[in-house]
Order: sequence, then C-alpha cells, then structure tokens
Amino acid sequence: MGKPSEKQGLRKGLTSYGDEGFSLFLRRAFIKGAGYTDDALSRPIVGIANTGSGYNPCHGNAPQLIEAIKRGVMLAGGLPVEFPTISIGESFAHPTSMYLRNLMSMDTEEMIRAQPMDAVVLIGGCDKTVPAQLMGAAVAGVPAIQLVTGAMLTGSHRGQRVGACTDCRRFWASFRGQEIDAHEIDEVNSQLVPTVGTCSVMGTASTMACIAEALGIMLPGGASAPAVTADRIRIAERTGATAVAMIGQKLTPERILTPDAFENALRVLLATGGSTNGIIHLTAIAGRLGIEIDLNEMDRMARETPVLVDLKPSGKHYMEDLHKAGGLTTVLRELRPLLHLDALTVTGRTLGEELDAAPASFAQDVVRPLHQPIFPQGGIAVLRGNLAPGGAIIKQSAANPELMEHEARAVVFENAEDLARRIDDPELDVQADDVLVLKNIGPIGAPGMPEAGYIPIPKKLATLGVKDMVRISDGRMSGTAAGTIVLHVTPESATGGPLALVRSGDRIRLSVTNRSIDVLVSDEELRQRAAARPPHAVAAQERGYRKLFLSSITQADKGCDFDFLAATEMTVKVPRPRD
Repeated sequence: MGKPSEKQGLRKGLTSYGDEGFSLFLRRAFIKGAGYTDDALSRPIVGIANTGSGYNPCHGNAPQLIEAIKRGVMLAGGLPVEFPTISIGESFAHPTSMYLRNLMSMDTEEMIRAQPMDAVVLIGGCDKTVPAQLMGAAVAGVPAIQLVTGAMLTGSHRGQRVGACTDCRRFWASFRGQEIDAHEIDEVNSQLVPTVGTCSVMGTASTMACIAEALGIMLPGGASAPAVTADRIRIAERTGATAVAMIGQKLTPERILTPDAFENALRVLLATGGSTNGIIHLTAIAGRLGIEIDLNEMDRMARETPVLVDLKPSGKHYMEDLHKAGGLTTVLRELRPLLHLDALTVTGRTLGEELDAAPASFAQDVVRPLHQPIFPQGGIAVLRGNLAPGGAIIKQSAANPELMEHEARAVVFENAEDLARRIDDPELDVQADDVLVLKNIGPIGAPGMPEAGYIPIPKKLATLGVKDMVRISDGRMSGTAAGTIVLHVTPESATGGPLALVRSGDRIRLSVTNRSIDVLVSDEELRQRAAARPPHAVAAQERGYRKLFLSSITQADKGCDFDFLAATEMTVKVPRPRD
C-alpha cells in the first residue's frame, strides 16, 4: 500500500481516529465486504450521484444510465461507486420543488466532500436537480461532470402530437374554458407523458440541460438526446470515461465555470427561448463562485441575442426535434460570433475546438440562422419600476405582443389560497383587459417561490374565449408555460416589497419596450400604505428546515440561495459591459 504524493481513491478524506494508517486499514476492510479486490480498490474512484426515485419519473432511466456510466469508468481504468442523494420530482414535491433545491445542493456538496472520490458524475434531469447539483459541486473541489436523464418522447392525441408540459397547460385551459369535455381531458392525460424523462419542450429541465452544456460542464451533445434512446446511453458511457480523464487533468468546476462560461450560458438561455427559471438557477450557481449576474447587463445582452430555437412554448417543435437537428451544437454554431470560444469544457478542449470538431451542419428547420430568428430579441426581458425596484422578468418570446404595452386596472389576490377561493367565482369583478396580481408567492411568502405565477384565466372569462391576460406576481412560472406574465417581482410582497401595497382598482402600466412595470399610485400614498403594514418576521414556532429556509433565503435577484452558501464576496459581474 505505497503512499502516493497526493491522496487519491480510498486515501481521500479519511475518518480521523488519530492513526491515519488504521483509518485506511478500516476503510479497506469494510469496503472489501462488498466484494472488491485490491486491484479494484487501487483505481481512481468516480462517484456517481444517483438521483433515481419512484417519486421522480423524470429520472426513471437512472438505472440504465448508471450501468452505462460504470461501463465507461471501468473501460477508462477507474472504479465507479454510486451513492444516493435527494431526488426532487417537480410535480411531487410539496410545497414546491424550489423549496428543496438548496437542501439538495447541500446534500450533494456534503456527500462529495464526505466520501472518497476523485471525480463525480452528477445525474440530474428534473427542473431543480441540475442546478442543485451544480451549486453543490461548484465548490466541492472535485472534478465534476453533469449528465442529464434526457427529455421524454412525444405522444399522440386524436392525430395531434402532444408532450408535457406546454400541452398539459394548453389542454387544461381548453377544459377550463369548456372547449373540451371531461372524457377528452382524461383521454389526453394518458398521452402527454408517454415515456420516462423530462418535459419534451423548452421548459426548465431542457433549459438547464442546454445551460449545462453551454457552461462546458457537460459533454458536447449531451443536452438533447431523449431519455429512452441509445444516444442517451452512449452519452452516459462517454461521461463515465470522461470523468476518469478529468482526474488526471485536475479539471475541477472552478476551472470550467468561469465568467466566460456564464456569459455563454446566458446567450444560450436567451437564444433558446429558455425558462425564466434559468436566470435564478444561473444566479445561484454563479453566486457560489463569487460571480454576480447583472440583470441590467443581461437585458442588454437580450436585446442583441435573438431567439433561434423553434421549440414550444416559444415555437412549435419538441426536444427530440432539436436532437435530430444536431442538438445544441447547431445552436452554438449560429451563436459562434457572440460566444467566448476559448472557454474550457470537461473534455479538456475549448468550446471553439469542440465546435470545430463537431459533425458538419445540415438542412433542418428547428434552429434558425442568426439573421433569420423566430423572435428578434432574447426570450427574456428585465423590467424595473416602482412595482419592482429590484427587478422583474417577462418571457417576451412567449407573450402576447398585443399585451406587452398595456395599462389597466388591477385585480388583486392576496395569496395562493385567496386565488384558489375566488378565481372561478362567477361574481368576481374582472374584465378581459384587467391585470391579475398575485401576492405572497415569493421565496418567503409561499414559502419556496412556487410556479404559481401562471395565474389561470378566470373561468368566467375563459368560457368567453379569453386566452391571455397580463399577470403579475413575485413567484415563478414553469418554463413550459406561455403568456404575458411578469414574474420574480423583487423585493417580494412578504418582506414588504411594493407589490404588497397594490390594491384592486389601482392602475398598473406594463411597457416591455421601456422595460418598465409601475403601479400608478403616488409615492405618498404608497408610503402611507407601507407604514400601515406590520414588519416581516419569522414565526417563533417555526422549526427544522423550514426555519432555516425562512431565515436564510435570498431574493430572486440573488438566486434564492441561502445567504450562508453563496461566496462571501462577489468578485466579478457578468455579463461584462461591452467595450
């Protein structure tokens, strides 16, 4: 048992008994109980974060991916060891998956630190799992590579191609509007999710997959392969082999997740019409490394970065179509003049070198040329005003152009319970051109900032054929949703932000052109309303994780991370101003 110059494999992170030799002796004795030989235990160890769960069908192919990763690791001369972490399933996590993202990030970071591994493969997929893993791995000091589970395939309903979850929302809106009956909604329910895997549109899961590839922390081509294809299994095998190679190159996350990498990721977020959630997650990942996302500069970037990917909810195609069109490589090729091509990737080569080595382009209709976009600006715009002094977000590529310059009366709901109680009341005082306002669904107010910003159209209007209204909240919206919806209003209403002061009947003005969102009430009146509100405080009876969450969560513009997990100092802002 010769001692190497650097601690690797089983010698890493030994439990302290005051005798290092005994610690290693004991560790080897116990792991041999699992049947390992001395030859196997002499190899570099690649940990595999297994997030498979019966509650998470998005990760239903995890066993097949783990088998392929292990094969790749062993073919490259390493020893694969899988370990479990928290798994978050979007539609199964109460009160919201976002509430648990930071907990999963802590679990991931601590398990990487606590267990001997020379590199780690992170298996993520469902919306909050990839950001949680990258947040944790970013500062754990071990070479890390992301593998996503991949998108589901599409289904078919009465001759229509359908897929979760944009079509989930579309059919449910039709049901609420009495355009389809209970029999048909039950029928389509069995077709919307025909296989395991993540949502088949450019929702948060697909957005984070594309962002991970753009960051360079995932293999080129790794974002788009559907969950149930041979391509996905082959990518998993290559990921395992690459993890071993990263050990010798000491390719830790801080070498890959640089300011240039985050700027590339923001370009991709905007050009794909990606989820608004991507901003919060990128902000949190970057914040762990002392990199601050500047919303004003991001908005400047958005004005010069058009939407190129014709995928739902901003377009018509699905993720499997993007894969057939060449995957994210096709997008990166079009964005090449706007990217930092010298950014390092997990392969040890730069982004530019990977694009040079990629297969030749071919005719396809999913990714548009840079000069012929499907939307002239980036999918997301940043708004500010007296209603959102810390900023707010709108997914302009999925909004109604006729509503993006709008002034109207506010119809206010105080919280999610108030919304559920009154939204379908026939006596609700609401008209089609009103602005729906939902308070107290921010990071603290909900808690967890649920995707309740997609406020349903009141049933009395839905039955008249109303499909969209301006909707404003301090919460989030699923990346699969569309509509003229203002989100992430900061500071949130629960902490006394201006949104808390809005009353039904106030007039609100939205101007996406001017990047503004304002309530047309005098400053003096707002001050009087604010003075009448009790100060925010965490209730004394709170306990456990909920108390930690409520005491430590930051606002949306800081990534909704825990304040004690972010870097102690932000050393650089991105995007950086252009010369």
